[in-house]
Amino acid sequence: MTNDPNWKLPEVPSFSLTSPDFVNGAHLPGWVRGSATGGEDRSPALEWSGAPEGTQSYVLSVFDPDAPSGSGFWHWTLIDIPVGVTALLRGAGTEDDVLPPKARRRRNEYGTDIFIGAAPPAGHGPHRYVYTLSALDIPTLEVAADATPAIVGLRLRPHIIGRAQMIGYQETNADGTPAYGQNRASA
Repeated sequence: MTNDPNWKLPEVPSFSLTSPDFVNGAHLPGWVRGSATGGEDRSPALEWSGAPEGTQSYVLSVFDPDAPSGSGFWHWTLIDIPVGVTALLRGAGTEDDVLPPKARRRRNEYGTDIFIGAAPPAGHGPHRYVYTLSALDIPTLEVAADATPAIVGLRLRPHIIGRAQMIGYQETNADGTPAYGQNRASA
């Protein structure tokens, strides 16, 4: 994979990550797009199982390795997801009332702590949005509230004992319209 988001990360066992909102390797729903590109900036629902023994918490990140920035683009980081949690509801990226207790959002590329929807540049081709759930051997990741995704990555690296991933795609046509996906949330 070009711009592999797992490059230089430790090899660890994998476990299952799925979504009722999209299929791994398929297009993301239109409502996951950024509001500036016709979407709703809503994070999809996610479900997981099979984390390795010794898991004490999870960290979720959403990364676009295809962004034309030279370093990709971090859309969302969520830390300290308690070990007993096995799902995130749709909208957990912005709606506090659906965020699991004790879970904490951290910075994205815009410096906010909310989910930023997919917004690939017009005519740039399809972009991959990599949803990575890391199982950690510690209950709490000690990082400041304004920690960047890179700092979160540095701190979680020695504690990763498992990884689950899904990839969704989005694309913007040369005229600025979504190449696929519909602009409406499903109930």
